[in-house]
Amino acid sequence: MAIATIHSDQAPKAIGPYSQAVGYGDLVYTAGQIALDPATMEVVAGGVTEQTERVMANLRAVLEAAGSDFSRVLKTTVFLADMADFAAMNEVYGRAFGDHRPARSTVAVAGLPRGVRVEIEVVAVKG
Repeated sequence: MAIATIHSDQAPKAIGPYSQAVGYGDLVYTAGQIALDPATMEVVAGGVTEQTERVMANLRAVLEAAGSDFSRVLKTTVFLADMADFAAMNEVYGRAFGDHRPARSTVAVAGLPRGVRVEIEVVAVKG
């Protein structure tokens, strides 16, 4: 079985030596997505709510390119610059996943790329 590189033009291009996602067998592993607008490669304006909305849109695009979607996500990891942003992030995250409840870890970190407030990565099943 080969490792497949996954790319979507509807999500920000990688800003380093990594892929937006890779697939192996039936699984998809996304890179952490931050609040970059794929058209401009700039961080979206606003706070953690607007940033989380962009992150979820980026993840949706990458998952779609992989043949998956939010209903097939097994695990997420959320990185927050400040745990005080948890409630606002969680509200947007909950809307994006609807009734689906993947396993999740959320951690506060010392910093994130481009000074963003939130980064999220997921593991999903294709199909």
